[in-house]
Amino acid sequence: MKTTQMKPSRLVLALLAAGAIGGAGATAFTGGVSMAANAPAITSSIQAPGTSSPPNFAQITRDFGPAVVNISVSGTRKVSADEGDPFAQFFGQFPGGRGQMPSREVPMRGEGSGFIVSADGIILTNAHVVQDAKEVTVKLTDRREYKAKVLGSDPQTDVAVLKIDAKNLPVVKVGDVNQLQVGEWVLAIGSPYGLENTATAGIVSAKGRSLPDDTSVPFIQTDVAVNPGNSGGPLFNDRGEVVGINSQIYSRTGGFQGLSFSIPIDVAYKIKDQILEHGKVQHARLGVTVQEVNQDLANSFKLDTPSGALVSSVEKGSAADKAGLQPGDVVRKIDGKTIVSSGDLASTITLATPGEKIKLDVWRNGSQKELVATLGGVPKDRTQASAGDQEVQRGQLGLALRPLSPQEQQAAGAEGLLIERSIGPAAKAGIEPGDVLLSLNGVPVRNVAQVKEALSKAGKTVALLVQRGEDKIFVPVQIG
Repeated sequence: MKTTQMKPSRLVLALLAAGAIGGAGATAFTGGVSMAANAPAITSSIQAPGTSSPPNFAQITRDFGPAVVNISVSGTRKVSADEGDPFAQFFGQFPGGRGQMPSREVPMRGEGSGFIVSADGIILTNAHVVQDAKEVTVKLTDRREYKAKVLGSDPQTDVAVLKIDAKNLPVVKVGDVNQLQVGEWVLAIGSPYGLENTATAGIVSAKGRSLPDDTSVPFIQTDVAVNPGNSGGPLFNDRGEVVGINSQIYSRTGGFQGLSFSIPIDVAYKIKDQILEHGKVQHARLGVTVQEVNQDLANSFKLDTPSGALVSSVEKGSAADKAGLQPGDVVRKIDGKTIVSSGDLASTITLATPGEKIKLDVWRNGSQKELVATLGGVPKDRTQASAGDQEVQRGQLGLALRPLSPQEQQAAGAEGLLIERSIGPAAKAGIEPGDVLLSLNGVPVRNVAQVKEALSKAGKTVALLVQRGEDKIFVPVQIG
């Protein structure tokens, strides 16, 4: 019997991958990419935009539905040995608790969606759909099934690339996200709850949306009904072009509530191209901690509007440091693109490549200043606070960490890990960027490996000892 489990979270992500047994969500683009030359010819009479008639969704579904696939996964995942213990959450609130419990593996199965982008079997889906999967099966609309190979995945943007051994497959057309407008009709096709080739429609509600649990992607927000199993499926515009990958929903119940979020296809193609060319994804890094600019801060910095990303700290030796960024600077534009919020800066930098030069327009001491930075890469020992690092993601802690530099250790008078970013459960518990993580459940942590180890043995609540200024406080974080 197949059941579907949903995290009791407002932002539901694997939640779009219908899971069962062990409860897992089987967790350089140019617009207008043409179809592969050896793909079946597709003709379409889709309604042109700008007319009074609604889009011909039936035609879009007939033309491009065959390029949408169902994805089934199986594997195992690690859980705490005390998962299911009614007393674990209570004892887990205290440092040391019952001691570190060993983890165990449980079976995992799940379902999601994907779509074919090249006739030789390249498929795009969500990273969380195939996370922890030992076996991936792709089913086409004509009922043929293929074992798929995961060529690569990028949990930070939640994009994965699969390959099946097939030829002359139907493919989607790719649209230009920059041309997509709020209020336009859009169509989703996927396999909610395993119901293959289900089509639902709605409109674009917003673009460039930064979510509390994920600031790496400028999401497309729609009111299209998507549910568990829709993860990884395509979002079409009214011309039958794919403009996004369905990824998350906002829900208080675990089901659809009119707020769904898709990864822009240009973001997905940047990730795809890196995976196909290099076999991995490299994200850029500026080396700053930023925060939002509210009205009070705008007034104090003499800004016309409360917008931009306020730099609260700069990592020594980082790209930001070398470019001359200083705490108190407000980044207002990057390469001419307006930075409205701190999330805009995070997504812009994440989607750039190491070594890329960017122009920063910053507000400093009441005047505009222009800086040029050469972006660095993400250090190998840094934990990503996204759907990223599997060990951290299983616990849903939501922290981006790095070791303290010798100078920072001296200033803090302690050894630990600097919290560069706090999202999800950690942010809700009050953990802030700039805090120093000293221990987890009473176990001192000095590197990311120690954090992973402690999390793998943790229950549904962990006690973080953090240093904030001169104060040290224990903060309980719910991660179950």
